Amino acid sequence: MPTVAPERYTTVLTIAGSDGSGGAGIQADLKTFAALGCYGLSVLTGVTAQNTQGVIRAIPLEPDFITEQCSALADDIEIHAIKIGMLSSSAAVQAIAAFLRSSPSIPVILDTVLRSTGGMELVPPAARDSIIHELFPLATLITPNLPETIELAGLDGIPASKKEIERAAEILRSKGTDAVLIKGGHMTGAVCDDYLLSESKGEWFSSSRVRTINTHGTGCTLSSAIAAFTARGFALHEAVKNGRSYTREALKAGSSFMLGKGTGPLHHFYQWW
Repeated sequence: MPTVAPERYTTVLTIAGSDGSGGAGIQADLKTFAALGCYGLSVLTGVTAQNTQGVIRAIPLEPDFITEQCSALADDIEIHAIKIGMLSSSAAVQAIAAFLRSSPSIPVILDTVLRSTGGMELVPPAARDSIIHELFPLATLITPNLPETIELAGLDGIPASKKEIERAAEILRSKGTDAVLIKGGHMTGAVCDDYLLSESKGEWFSSSRVRTINTHGTGCTLSSAIAAFTARGFALHEAVKNGRSYTREALKAGSSFMLGKGTGPLHHFYQWW
């Protein structure tokens, strides 16, 4: 009888920090990948002491060790997409950029994490410049929220209209990335609007806002969901559309649960329990 070839996993690598409370970071990324039919791989950039009330302390890992983690995986396993989260030093950024340049065909979703939800600075100013200069040109998509957009685009204040958000996206895309998704979760109102600007066009995605305090890890989850759909072969527009839908449903499901004393997480496995 002919031998049946084994199936191969669709893999997504997350390069990010750890969140012991499980709502964000590596933990949220891996949950999202699994929920969306992908096998998650991980490279740690740092560890944190945190809970639902905030980050108490963050310790970065040595850039050489980040490189070793990346090389160990790439030497053995085919990677179909990469999601990048928290990066805590210029040296770490440069190490990751070198790894990405060695694998130029892999799509990269860069979540430009600068601060924790509670406002703790996670990325020093020098590293932010490195992210722009080293990683933007290697990214398929960057996914800043509005506060991150202000800093990365050098704006004077929060964009007050859709036209201003569109202009901010143009500024960010001019820094080298293929596409920009500006997330509107920090805006007020009954509707959440996100703006995607790619080489082909600009496009708004709108949905009713989910009223919940359990929003910890929303940005991590969305960028990871987009990476998962990208790994599965979806075009950018569809990956963003499907990623937003998954994240919204996880927010809705998570609103019915309570974890800890602060801002709770999304329910990544709402489809099963």
